Amino acid sequence: MPSLAATATVPTMRSIARLLQLVGLTIPPLAVIAELLNHIGTKQLLQFLVVSVCIFLVGYLLQQYTGSK
Repeated sequence: MPSLAATATVPTMRSIARLLQLVGLTIPPLAVIAELLNHIGTKQLLQFLVVSVCIFLVGYLLQQYTGSK
């Protein structure tokens, strides 16, 4: 039987995982818009895309760790 502390943190971990995935999916369109408006260069666009993939991947791995579907 899982402890109360373990069951209390699983929904929070799932929420954090989903939030990270949402942030990871939100950054690329914003970076593309900023690049099209010439606020950032191509190098910064690629950096934003790499960071967003990493953020999404952390969220995905955290979701898999919690056992969420």
